[in-house]
Amino acid sequence: MKDSVIKAMKTMLLFLILLGVVSGRRIQLLKGLPATSTVEENSAAGVLVYSFNVTVSPLASGGVAILPTIVNSNPLTEAFDIESKGGLEYRVVTTGNPVLDYETMPKSFDLQIFVEDTNGRTDLNILTIQVTDKNEHPVFRGNIAIQTVTIYMLEGIPPGRIYQVDAADPENAKLEYSLLPATVPFLIRESGDIFSTKEFDYEKDPHCYFLNVTVTDPGGLNSTKTVNIYIINTNDERPYFTTKQRIYRIPEEQNPGTIVANITAKDPDDEDSPSRLFYSIQSSDRHFSINPATGVLQVTGRIDRDALPLRLHPNLSLIVRVEDSPSSGHASEMEVTIIVDDINDNPPECNPSAFRKEANENMAPGTLLVDLRNYCKDIDVDPSNNQFSFTGLSGFGSNNFSLDSTVSGRLVMTGTIDLESPANPGVEVYTLTVRVQDIAHPNYSNIIYIYIRIKPVNEFFPVFSNLSYVFSVSEITKAGSSIGRVHATDKDWPPNVITYSIVAGAGTRDYTNIFWISPTKGDVRILAGLDYETTQKHMFTVQASDQETSTTASVTVSVLEVNDEEPVCSPNFFSLQIPVSLAVGTNINGFRIECQDRDSDPRSFRYFINEGNKNNHFIFSPSAGSNTSRLILASKFDYESGLDTNWIYSLRVHITDDNLVSARDKTTHSIKTGTVTLSIRVIPNPTTVTTTTPGFTVVTKRENLYSPSAWYVPFVITLGSLLLLGLLGYLGLLLLTRLRTRCPPAGRAPLINAPEKKKPKKEVVVTMTELNTVFDGEAIDPVTGRVYEFNTQSGARRWKKSNEPLQPMLAVQVTSSATENSGQGTERPEASSKKEPSEKRKELTAATKPAAKPSAWQSETPGQAGLRLQKQKEESEDRGLSSPAP
Repeated sequence: MKDSVIKAMKTMLLFLILLGVVSGRRIQLLKGLPATSTVEENSAAGVLVYSFNVTVSPLASGGVAILPTIVNSNPLTEAFDIESKGGLEYRVVTTGNPVLDYETMPKSFDLQIFVEDTNGRTDLNILTIQVTDKNEHPVFRGNIAIQTVTIYMLEGIPPGRIYQVDAADPENAKLEYSLLPATVPFLIRESGDIFSTKEFDYEKDPHCYFLNVTVTDPGGLNSTKTVNIYIINTNDERPYFTTKQRIYRIPEEQNPGTIVANITAKDPDDEDSPSRLFYSIQSSDRHFSINPATGVLQVTGRIDRDALPLRLHPNLSLIVRVEDSPSSGHASEMEVTIIVDDINDNPPECNPSAFRKEANENMAPGTLLVDLRNYCKDIDVDPSNNQFSFTGLSGFGSNNFSLDSTVSGRLVMTGTIDLESPANPGVEVYTLTVRVQDIAHPNYSNIIYIYIRIKPVNEFFPVFSNLSYVFSVSEITKAGSSIGRVHATDKDWPPNVITYSIVAGAGTRDYTNIFWISPTKGDVRILAGLDYETTQKHMFTVQASDQETSTTASVTVSVLEVNDEEPVCSPNFFSLQIPVSLAVGTNINGFRIECQDRDSDPRSFRYFINEGNKNNHFIFSPSAGSNTSRLILASKFDYESGLDTNWIYSLRVHITDDNLVSARDKTTHSIKTGTVTLSIRVIPNPTTVTTTTPGFTVVTKRENLYSPSAWYVPFVITLGSLLLLGLLGYLGLLLLTRLRTRCPPAGRAPLINAPEKKKPKKEVVVTMTELNTVFDGEAIDPVTGRVYEFNTQSGARRWKKSNEPLQPMLAVQVTSSATENSGQGTERPEASSKKEPSEKRKELTAATKPAAKPSAWQSETPGQAGLRLQKQKEESEDRGLSSPAP
């Protein structure tokens, strides 16, 4: 950064000098310049190159404004600078950065020196400096220039070149090489190559040489470096074994590391010094190893005389090799034989080592259980080491067993064992131990485990804790719930596993099995819901089995009654129409509901309207305590003031069975609710204005646009149409061909004359039943304004006629029966509906007689009859009747 600033300042100063020169104010201020001077290369910093003076005009009283400065150089360099000697004397000196080098740098530099006095006068002159050459010391190159070179030579190598010395003179002069001391068996040539002059012998010649290599230039300047040469010994003699013994004997099972032999050898190359030899075993053997440095032969793996191949061939042969070098050296080999002797190192072993035998309880004494000698052996090779005996029978209950002799190893029973006997400790498995032991020292032994399982005999039947079981279960108990448990025991020891099952009963009309029993625990569960109203008691038989014998017990399940039935009312849905001016307190159309509950008293019902009773216009009377209740208008409708806006009421009536339950018990008592839905339409007076809501119409427009990318659509449609037309033509041709073959030509009689079947006739039986109905109420029809009479019990209505007495109602029942399949010409009741009602009644009256048998309508309740007659009236009004049925 500093150098760049200085260069910029010099450039600016040069520009100002040139500007001053152009302006014509330049005068001679530098005395002694221009001039030429010389300087020697490699000059240190501060060496004088040239001296000059500065003269100023008399007008420049202040002296020099700008000191003499090197403003430029050709070529550019910073190797020179100007220093003041005092007063107006100055000198040019070297800076030492960079150091001048005659061989690598320019040999001449032109320095432009500028000065300015205080009066503004300037001067610019050139100092030419020539660099002169200087004789320098030769320099080494390569590794020898930075370190001492060490050379290793093997003995026995013929004389020849061993190293190349690389040196150069800065002045490129020819150099001379020399070696010191001169007595060494080496020489150096003019090229710098060092050669050996003899074949070295490590055992006779010095092991190392230190050479001083000197290089000298023509001026007598020289440089010296050291080269160290080491002679490396080589192995040229074969080692030989000094150990004479070749056969060794050891017992088997020696610990690893046991020394078998100490193999020694000698190398003539080593003379009196210790030999550096390497020992190894050439043959493949995992039992022994040899120390590669000392030759000690020792045991490394287990040596088992009783295992193959040593069981058959106890001799081991090893090839021991000694070398004087780890690789590519001289070597010798020797065979060593090792004989392995047998020892008593194996205990008798039995396979298996644990015996599992079974014996039935109450087995006779003397029964043979196992012969141990058939399963035991000693693998020692020497017969004196493989003899053994059986001793030490022990274990809990061992008094029930014994060994015939210590040699035979036969285990027999000495007594009988009864598992159920109180004297028996209840042991099923006896664990016995027998010791099998070597006869020879050190008497190795093993323990044999004998597990004798006494097989029980099934002597007893399972017995239930009760002959019969009674369980009480609520009828609302969920399916899958446990309702009780049965339990059975077995006196056999050990206790047999008892399995429970249902063998009889446990079914209903709807389910094959309504109960389930856990096979292992005897836990009884229900599979479906119970119903007290259907069945109050269930009986079934359970069985307990021990896989061989079984016993049974009876189970009775008493169902406890719970209020789980909802009230069922008739009708559960009905539609009514009432005039807007109906009087308060009127039983609406004589409508009433009748409810039943299979598990509740008729007096337990309560009635209330849960939804849709806006402004509370409707109530039921009685509201509680009866299984029947009537629909009553409780308040008048008020549409004129806007209080009422609904003309159709959808009432949801709830019927609960909690009327007889106290308020304190209602929180815990199960309460069921039935539902009845009523639709009541209020018919307005003719003057009543019915508000309507204006409607609107939504028009949806769809437009199909052709897309150029869908060019294939018309093609596919056209091709499909052609294929469809072809198929239709083909089908028409087939149909025409079939018609020609089926239909005979004109004038020919058909081949088969099938007799014409007569269609069966229907018989219509019309039965008329006379109902004596009393009309005890009057009302005004809101549509026609006419007065009609109605029955408050049944709901029957008729137009009031002042000049006619009350007539009984006629109910018409039409019964049609067909003898065969329905045929044409049969008259149906629907066909007669096209006639006027008055004509229809006349035809029915003329064509029939009163039936002697009472009609089914006579068994209807008044409410049902009224509802049926009301429906008949509505149908007749829809057909355009001018008056209700009489």
